[in-house]
Amino acid sequence: MAKSTPAAEAEEVAALRRRLRRLVAAVTAGGAGGEMFEEAASALAALSDVELGRRKDGAGAVRGPAEAAVPVQFLCPISSEIMRDPVVLASGQTYDRRFIQEWLSAGNRTCPHTQQVLSNTILIPNHLVRSMISQWCTDNGITLSPLENQEEDLVTNNERKAFNELFDRFSASSNLSEKRQAIKDLRLLTKCNRSFRAVIGEKPDSISQMISVVSIAELESNAEVLEDTVTTILNLSIHESNKKIIGDDPNIIAFLVSALQSGTMEARSNAAAAIFSLSALDSNKEKIGQSGAMRPLIDLLEHGILTAKKDAASAIFSLCKLHENKSRATKSGVIDVMLKAISNESLVDESLAILALLSSDHETVEEIGETGGVACMLRIIRDDQCKRNKENAVAVLFSICMYDRTKLREIFEDENLNGSLAWLAQNGTSRARRKSTGILDKLKRTIHSTHYSC
Repeated sequence: MAKSTPAAEAEEVAALRRRLRRLVAAVTAGGAGGEMFEEAASALAALSDVELGRRKDGAGAVRGPAEAAVPVQFLCPISSEIMRDPVVLASGQTYDRRFIQEWLSAGNRTCPHTQQVLSNTILIPNHLVRSMISQWCTDNGITLSPLENQEEDLVTNNERKAFNELFDRFSASSNLSEKRQAIKDLRLLTKCNRSFRAVIGEKPDSISQMISVVSIAELESNAEVLEDTVTTILNLSIHESNKKIIGDDPNIIAFLVSALQSGTMEARSNAAAAIFSLSALDSNKEKIGQSGAMRPLIDLLEHGILTAKKDAASAIFSLCKLHENKSRATKSGVIDVMLKAISNESLVDESLAILALLSSDHETVEEIGETGGVACMLRIIRDDQCKRNKENAVAVLFSICMYDRTKLREIFEDENLNGSLAWLAQNGTSRARRKSTGILDKLKRTIHSTHYSC
């Protein structure tokens, strides 16, 4: 009989506990039949058989007969299972998010471990413990499957109350200092608390209200308020269900575009990141493209600091997956900026990826060819060590060959001298080999028809 692995045993115990919890909940709710009692007793017996086979080691960690010790600090005090998503409660105790949220959603307002009355029920991710658990699992060959409905965000009443109080503070208060602090607090909470971001789905007009407040004269010129507001929108946009809520509000997109144009570098960078996040939805790609965001994104790509440039590049790439935005990007000057970036060896990877995406557009390909793009792509194919960059460069070159035959002589002469395409046709990625072979075939047909000589 095959010997069970630590991972398999851990999953078996987790499954038994989940099954037992469901059965006990059904029994205590009343109306359970005899079969359900028997099934609960069977589950309890099976769990007992597994658990009694374990023993405590000297370090206080749980150890099975042939499995690695699980440090007790990695186990959720509620479920006694390894924590998938450890979070810190106001009492300072760490729990697995799903189980402590279930405890709080049931109306409990105490810490399950210490019985301390909680001042709030906001949950803060414990990144250190999560990292330690991940490393321990890797070292011991254990793979944790996600909990059932792990992606579901359970919002507590306390989180709703805290959210409402924050909005009341900066919308109803006449104290500007209090308004600024409320916005800063909202930025912090939406950054740290995943379920706090979910509250916005219950109050979809809240972001517009926030923008209305920060648009008053006393706050509009405050750079710090602008940064906090943009960053809050970015944090909220990470939650999947919020993307449509935010994208459907034209005032929010207009606010992000304005921040792109006139905010501090941090505000511009975070506005670009928010646009990238929102553009995951095709419907938002169209709205953002129509809003005039492309030009300030390209300006940030050209003149921003490195992190801001990367945020802008990500946003432009995502937006240009929609065909209509490719033309907008080209008309806004993206080609010249990309080619300059490649020549300056700045954002080479991102620039080539954008150019390869844009090269399906005839207008864009013509401009690439007219602004020195052929020589630039040939140099990447010849000298760059990154396979993906070579692949993107030859994809652009292939499109140029298909649309503009006048560039074939330049490519032919370089190939005669360096043989870069022939090498790539043998050693590149599958896409690079296919594109290189296509260009070489095009060159051969053209040479035969026009009597080019070596």
